[in-house]
Amino acid sequence: MTIPNSIIVAAYDGWPLLGDMAFEPGESRRLGFVFLSGEETGKLFIGAGKHFLWEGRFTGEATVVNP
Repeated sequence: MTIPNSIIVAAYDGWPLLGDMAFEPGESRRLGFVFLSGEETGKLFIGAGKHFLWEGRFTGEATVVNP
């Protein structure tokens, strides 16, 4: 697979704030997310479009919005 030069590929560790509710396949939800590398990382994602969530494999998609 070739990645175009205009696409930035990076990975950041984060933790979704699910409380005690698990996600079901196909479910959508608005929730908080803590980026382990700090608030500045969260700011990188705001308004940048769709992101992919990875937990040993792709597990979902996310769009980061301003709180």
